[in-house]
Amino acid sequence: MRETVGLLLSAWDWLISNLLIINLVLSVVIVFFQRRDPKAVWSWLLALYFVPVFGFFFYLLLCQDFHKNKMFRVKEVEDRLNISARSQENYLKKHEMTLEEPLERDYKDLVIYNLETSGAVLTLNNHIEIFTDGEKKFEDLRREMEKAERFIHIQYYIIKNDELFDSLIPILLKKVREGVEVRILYDGMGGRFMPKRKWDELERHGVKVGAFFPAPLGRVNLRVNYRNHRKIVVIDGKIGYVGGFNIGKEYIGKEPRFGYWRDTHLKIYGDAVISLQVRFALDWNYACKENLFKNAEYFEIPHSLNEERKKLMEGLNTPLGIQIITSGPDARDRQIRNNYLELFHKARNHIYIQTPYFVPDDAVLSALEVAAKSGVDVRLMIPCKPDHPFVYWASYSYVGDLLAAGARCYTYQNGFLHAKGVMTDGRVCSYGTANMDIRSFELNFEVNAVIYDEETTEKLEAAFLKDLENCREITLEEYRERGLLIRIKEQCSRLLSPVL
Repeated sequence: MRETVGLLLSAWDWLISNLLIINLVLSVVIVFFQRRDPKAVWSWLLALYFVPVFGFFFYLLLCQDFHKNKMFRVKEVEDRLNISARSQENYLKKHEMTLEEPLERDYKDLVIYNLETSGAVLTLNNHIEIFTDGEKKFEDLRREMEKAERFIHIQYYIIKNDELFDSLIPILLKKVREGVEVRILYDGMGGRFMPKRKWDELERHGVKVGAFFPAPLGRVNLRVNYRNHRKIVVIDGKIGYVGGFNIGKEYIGKEPRFGYWRDTHLKIYGDAVISLQVRFALDWNYACKENLFKNAEYFEIPHSLNEERKKLMEGLNTPLGIQIITSGPDARDRQIRNNYLELFHKARNHIYIQTPYFVPDDAVLSALEVAAKSGVDVRLMIPCKPDHPFVYWASYSYVGDLLAAGARCYTYQNGFLHAKGVMTDGRVCSYGTANMDIRSFELNFEVNAVIYDEETTEKLEAAFLKDLENCREITLEEYRERGLLIRIKEQCSRLLSPVL
């Protein structure tokens, strides 16, 4: 025992005596061997300076992208799928494909950009239902799963072992017994608290389960980056869900720490469901090594719906245009972030933003500041309480920049705000899984629906304006009078914002 202690003390003495050299070597690795944003590099060098040696281990934990290109070599299938997108893009550029007046024509450059960077085909035969309450969303999901005839594909970032997931299991097992294919894909970090025995039990009953970047050490997952943050459900290729709700009791308002959970989820009928199915299949193929593209039935657009669903769709809205856009560390472009930028630049009347985390990069912040200074009504809504303190206080610091530019900012007081979306001019909106932060823009796998429809956008804007009744506005005068402790929290968190 004494010998072991002696060796540890000797190792510690050597570490301390060579600290300068070790820090220098590690700094060279960070600066020269990783192609990163300069601000992020300086943030990590600062961490390395204040927390010598250990700061580098935090870097490996939070910011590693070694062998990134090798990790995401699933692009050959995606490239084949992009043939249809390239075809539509060519039609649009040659004016051979007419777009409905006035929205798709006015936003034609955005449509082409999404085609070019994300392979996002514009589909026009769609209908949408909007859910802002978790209980209603999952009640609807259970009802639609009961009607499934061919397959149920479920993908969530977080799936917790609690009453909400337990309410889904009997339906899934019943559908498996009826011959329906059921697949569940969860993220290895978000699903780390689900006992393995529960997944094993589901698999024994015929449910196929996959984990995206599973934890190699049980519940200890050292890969904080490259998380699959998408939430997608596709049923029979007819109905798709995408949005902010995960599977856990807090999402239905049963976690006292958060209270009521305000989120936004979309239920899509129509051709855009196939785009969601393609996205699920790509993620499933990568995680589970099962090529779903061998079965063409998964990607066929159902041309017939029963009378009940026809009546339901008739009562929703007129057919509308949707592009399903995705982004992630496997892509060269930051598609969702750039999509937000284009929407901000095109706005002439107002921009409404809901996000739990507001940690924009310089381009996004600048676009919003310019819009506000140009007379556009820019309004930002964030939570009043943090679920990640550093991110919350970084968000609060950027709120100050928007207030100084003339924007209006609010904190949601009726529980926790988790909705993630942008609405502009009552015409176009983008809702899905992406937060307005650098992590969603660059490090996580995300999916959003860009909706070219005034009726849907106005409904979402009406929900936003109704939420203002449960908000407290942060004024510029109030912000400038914040206390010293808050200023310190903001500054420390903002310094870390490029790596949060």
